[in-house]
Amino acid sequence: MPKYSEAETPIIIKEPAEINDLRNDFETTVISSEHSETRINSGGSVSHNEPSTSGTRLIKVYSEGSLYTENVYEDESGPSRQGNSVTISEAVTVGRHLKVFSEEGSIDESENGVGGLADSPPFRRSIRTSASLDQCKRYRRTRSLNAPSPVQQFGPCGRIMKNSAMVMTIQDPASQRLTWYKPPLSVLVIKKVRDAAVIPPFIQLVEWFISEKSMVVFVESAVMDDPLLINNPAFGRIKEKLMTFTENKDDLTDKIDFVVCLGGDGTLLYASSLFQMSVPPIMAFHLGSLGFLTPFKFQDFQTQVTHVLEGHAALTLRSRLRCILIKKEEELNNLTPATNQLVLNEVVIDRGPSPYLSNIDLYLDGKLITSVQGDGLIVSTPTGSTAYAVAAGASMIHPSVPAVMVTPICPHSLSFRPIVVPAGIDLKVTVSPDSRNTAWVSFDGRLRQELCHGDSLIVNTSIYPIPSICAQDQISDWFDSLAECLHWNVRKKQKNLDELTDLTDGKPVFYHD
Repeated sequence: MPKYSEAETPIIIKEPAEINDLRNDFETTVISSEHSETRINSGGSVSHNEPSTSGTRLIKVYSEGSLYTENVYEDESGPSRQGNSVTISEAVTVGRHLKVFSEEGSIDESENGVGGLADSPPFRRSIRTSASLDQCKRYRRTRSLNAPSPVQQFGPCGRIMKNSAMVMTIQDPASQRLTWYKPPLSVLVIKKVRDAAVIPPFIQLVEWFISEKSMVVFVESAVMDDPLLINNPAFGRIKEKLMTFTENKDDLTDKIDFVVCLGGDGTLLYASSLFQMSVPPIMAFHLGSLGFLTPFKFQDFQTQVTHVLEGHAALTLRSRLRCILIKKEEELNNLTPATNQLVLNEVVIDRGPSPYLSNIDLYLDGKLITSVQGDGLIVSTPTGSTAYAVAAGASMIHPSVPAVMVTPICPHSLSFRPIVVPAGIDLKVTVSPDSRNTAWVSFDGRLRQELCHGDSLIVNTSIYPIPSICAQDQISDWFDSLAECLHWNVRKKQKNLDELTDLTDGKPVFYHD
């Protein structure tokens, strides 16, 4: 498919309409210039009106099913029309250009005429597409069946690049790519704490952002008091040029265009906690212990970061869970809940210091599903499926799958297996009325607090995902992490039969190693 610049944002026609009723039904201007005017009509079609030669104008009305073009000649006898209809599958306007996707899979581009028009200009051309259009249309979806549509703008500058072949509310995850509709000017750099090995890369990266990219660099206020940095002469040269923030005090929502993490998975979880609404694109470098969520290597970081800042990067939208803890007193007095958190990995409900089994009621969309008797319960995102949940026996789910995982912790029932539910479902967790003890809740391992009788925890999928930048692509990054970090499916290779032949009588011997 052709690529478009930001100034040439395409208009995709989604709804078919009756062409005859829409020829002169101009209502809302979409593109307007001294050369042409494009309007979107009430029926879902688009009308394109542009001057041609003196006394002539060209009107184009098109929808997903058909295209009507006509020249209107103004002369002494009044206007005369010469029209032509073309059957198409999709039409796109880009500036003054009309892109037509025909049933045969070809793309016609022209400025003043389209297929079969009497006075088509000489620069009309045709390009063959590489894939069958029917094959592409077969896999199109119009909406998400389970999950709420995530926002597609990340911070002040980042957003998902629109796919011109998309006729759906949520893009195919494989086509999600980052684009900047204005150059990013500020960057938040988060480093792993209490790790001397991260100091040189941190200083090198920050200095490069300031000197080479002329970007405003934000760091945590605690970084300025780090003894490992204070005694470093290189940090002294850039210390005064840094902007600082304090967690739970400063709002970074509209200040940060881009986030870079240096460390392990904990730095990405911390970055997630800083943004309780829209999150800027995050680029994570592996300088920690495990690094399942940090696909980039720091060597040659200049080339990699420049590549991302130029808008050449795939994105994984990692869904987050909105967790609202409603205390009994808050519900009785109709107060706003004090705890309202977004988590990237999981929310954990456990028995805390009590020696008794936890007894937790689980509701899905208001219906009591089961009572959990055991050490606790994990409600996780697909990203969190490879964290605490997998250690508790859950399956590993790709982060692009719209789902929520419910995993018991050491259940007092051999038949209680982990389950996966649609991402659009609302979950509620309460302490059973006849429970011997209370429960405790933690959000991505933080903000641990007690869940008492009468309290309730509401969990659902948030519309604010984490736009995690891929080093390669969504599939390669995930399976590389499975292989390198978790050693997924690693075993000694089975020997072939020649190596197992019984040398005494020449007969093969079979083993089930």
